[in-house]
Amino acid sequence: MNPLLLAARHGPLVLAGGLVAGLLFPRTGSHLTPHIPVLVVLLLFLSVLRMDPKALLGSFRDVPRMAGVVLMLQLALPLSVLGVAALGGWQGTPVVQALTLMTAAAPIVGSSNICLMMGVAPGHALRLMVIGTALLPLTVLPVLWLSPHFGGAATVISAALRLLVTVGLTTCVALLVRRYLVPAPSTMLVQSLDGASAIALAVFVLALMPSVSRVAADAPGLVGLWLMIAMVANLGLQWLGFRIGNRAGRDRAVSLGVSAGNRNIALFLVSLPAEVTAPLLVFIGCYQIPMFLTPLLMRRVYRSA
Repeated sequence: MNPLLLAARHGPLVLAGGLVAGLLFPRTGSHLTPHIPVLVVLLLFLSVLRMDPKALLGSFRDVPRMAGVVLMLQLALPLSVLGVAALGGWQGTPVVQALTLMTAAAPIVGSSNICLMMGVAPGHALRLMVIGTALLPLTVLPVLWLSPHFGGAATVISAALRLLVTVGLTTCVALLVRRYLVPAPSTMLVQSLDGASAIALAVFVLALMPSVSRVAADAPGLVGLWLMIAMVANLGLQWLGFRIGNRAGRDRAVSLGVSAGNRNIALFLVSLPAEVTAPLLVFIGCYQIPMFLTPLLMRRVYRSA
């Protein structure tokens, strides 16, 4: 059987396999880590290539409404975290820093791939990711201004703009390829693209896990604590987003849930000072676990739409 079709059929298990491999074979993952940007571009390209260009471009008429959703996800949520922290006197703690960065980030590039595995059209999640990335330089400014321990905002905005250019160029290339080279893909080709996306996601998580494995060997209790925080934050936001969007139909509800809980926090690793991100590396690694187990952990919840 075609391995891509097999991967498409068992997408959630492929992701879980990549997660387990990342924990058991950190040396292999460390060789892949420098190639994370390439994997991100590949995931985006596969997501857009699978979609009908007319459906994607035509549905951008609801950008103002979706921009409001992005403002809720990337501005209202992190400001709420900072407000609660101020009331409790927890400003500057690693947990508050981690949750602030997580909620301030745009949805992950792979959110549309995850939606595909849940049997949901990926267009809504893809648009949330693109619009969220486009607005990130603006939404992150008040968050950083109220969080001086993160350092200056200039480097973060620069990184966000680079990501925006990458997303824009990759999306345009994928749309052109789909429009002129595969305008009417067969069912087998679409399923093969789904399988390729699942394998690319598994390799992506394999590249992200070495930091967790190293710390787990010396301080398993610390990893356990960060994992619990990551699970509650990720799955809790997914459930909340899904419940809020449930009246808009299953596709939009699942897309909002996946996008609310799964954020591109890794972007800040290349934009903030190392002394700021160093205490958060274990959280960022643990955060990948609920992210890539979403198709398994949230399947029953999302089917209830």
